[in-house]
Amino acid sequence: MAEAVLEAGRADAQPDRTRRWEPDYVLDIPALVGPLRHGRGDPTCRIDETGVVWRVGSTPAGPATTRIRRVGAEVVADAWGEGADWVLDGLPALLGADDDDAGFVGHHPLVADARHRLPGLRLGACGAVWDQLFAAILEQKVTGTEAHRSWRELCWRFGGPAPGPAPRGMRVPPTPRDTKAIPDWEWHKAGVDQSRRRAILACATVAHRLEKAVELRGVEGRSLLRKVPGIGVWTAAEVAQRAWGDPDAVSIGDFHIPSTVGYALVGRKLDDAGMMEVLACYAPQRQRAVRYIEASGFRRPRFGPRYSPRDFREW
Repeated sequence: MAEAVLEAGRADAQPDRTRRWEPDYVLDIPALVGPLRHGRGDPTCRIDETGVVWRVGSTPAGPATTRIRRVGAEVVADAWGEGADWVLDGLPALLGADDDDAGFVGHHPLVADARHRLPGLRLGACGAVWDQLFAAILEQKVTGTEAHRSWRELCWRFGGPAPGPAPRGMRVPPTPRDTKAIPDWEWHKAGVDQSRRRAILACATVAHRLEKAVELRGVEGRSLLRKVPGIGVWTAAEVAQRAWGDPDAVSIGDFHIPSTVGYALVGRKLDDAGMMEVLACYAPQRQRAVRYIEASGFRRPRFGPRYSPRDFREW
């Protein structure tokens, strides 16, 4: 049964706008959209077994639901909601059309092999900061299980209804205004500690200014995000990778990535400084190298039990 189950009688709802687009490169839609999905039960992003993608999100023009699918050589995207025009105007960028890997060389055999085997791996750009920033802050210093649970609960309880015939259970993430209105105890019920809550609320207060990071891009864009208390190198990089497809924004401070990069490229565990030293030859496309490593199928050795999730709702 498809993961995306439509509400009865709405599957053929007329979209507000449809765009047909034919890429001139190898395209893997699920791989491009995958980084925008925060857990398998993400109420803002669904990918069914046929490769059809549904996305629900905020845009500068308002909420929008997008359905993206392949029809022959073309990509057909339907959109509903106030932000329909905005999301379809940005469709090529979302699917990696603006990504430029000129000058990238696979200096390590694993990276070179992955690049050869995965010609459809590109860096997409969703073009908006707020939704990705909210989710990235929730992922600070906790397990993915904890962060994804909080994301689902906050979207379900404080987000808005998805425009159009979105699959059942999909929701628009809370807007900055909605976020500022969430009572303190509701954050606790969603498993969000005070430090992450403060960071999210600080971002909500200046959310309209933070969208300029997409225009600035690169180091300047990441620096703008880091002006907000609680937004560090890791969070800014996670947003940059998704909002404007930053090819050099490595997630420094990640619990797993330095070890994965270390074992993949030099056969031993590395810290952040060691990882950046090994990746120096890929600048200014270090994040692209990390993506190839992650997509290659390489798995670092495990030497101990997994980190146990904490439930802040019990504190």
